Amino acid sequence: MNRLTIVLIAAAVLVVGAAATIVISLRSGDATAGPDARQAVTPSDAEKRGRAERLFGGDPDRDVRGGQEMKPRW
Repeated sequence: MNRLTIVLIAAAVLVVGAAATIVISLRSGDATAGPDARQAVTPSDAEKRGRAERLFGGDPDRDVRGGQEMKPRW
């Protein structure tokens, strides 16, 4: 293979990659640009906190918000 062929293949790969990136970003942008984006309901801080507590679990009997968060090893 000569240098011209390698340069053309590399340029084609870059063009295809750039085109794919643009297409993907435009498709993801359509979901946020629609009329429903303005009417989307954002969860409150209490809902976010409750979801995080359910996700991460933990000991419900131990209060980790105030004071020492971890039980000492000794």
